[in-house]
Amino acid sequence: MALLRNLLFYPLFYGVSAILVIASVLAVPMGQVALKGVVARWGDWHHWCVQNILGIKVVQDGVIPDEPVLIAVKHESFFEAIDMPRLFSFPTVFAKRELFWIPGWGLSARVYGLVPVARDKGARALREMIAFAKLRIAEGRPLVIFPEGTRVPHGKEPPLQSGFAGIYKLLGLPVVPVAVDSGPTYHRIIKQPGTITYRVGETIPAGLPRDEMERRVHRAINALNNGEDVAARGAVAKA
Repeated sequence: MALLRNLLFYPLFYGVSAILVIASVLAVPMGQVALKGVVARWGDWHHWCVQNILGIKVVQDGVIPDEPVLIAVKHESFFEAIDMPRLFSFPTVFAKRELFWIPGWGLSARVYGLVPVARDKGARALREMIAFAKLRIAEGRPLVIFPEGTRVPHGKEPPLQSGFAGIYKLLGLPVVPVAVDSGPTYHRIIKQPGTITYRVGETIPAGLPRDEMERRVHRAINALNNGEDVAARGAVAKA
């Protein structure tokens, strides 16, 4: 059954995604409002496919604020990256610069307001990234970042990327850590039915010493690695 679900999921999701990428490029001259609508449809379409084709239930334990805060998300698969436009009304996501080289998608991403991350490019690149992020803060948008820097297998807890502390310090925003356990079901060629949970941690205030901030973020985004039954703790389905 899982194989049949995947044989249906891949052509449907990615086929419609290709159409939406074209639509996003066409929406660029019409401005951010039109582009925002196309991107929101992509997130909603992915969510529908995940739940109704793959048989994966998505639940959320806690409220993720949709406002100018720094939201640090565990990164186990492409699921949570694609799901951001559904979780928020108009999110700004820190994304590796190489993604902006994708034809069509890259142009739309820049106009939409994603923040390109140039890894290991020094202080100048960090200043440019912070300046871009502050423009998005002025628009009232939440900033989403994957502080581990790349996808991590479920159960692994690598240290946070060094640049995360600099972003935290220079932006001066509180951090909302979010744990996600998408790896076991979604990060595989044959995706499996089951449950993906978002668990929202306690907000971490701005201005903390680096060691304390990193320790609290690291612990919170890895909260689902211990195999606790989240449903038993009252997690609610995300509409």
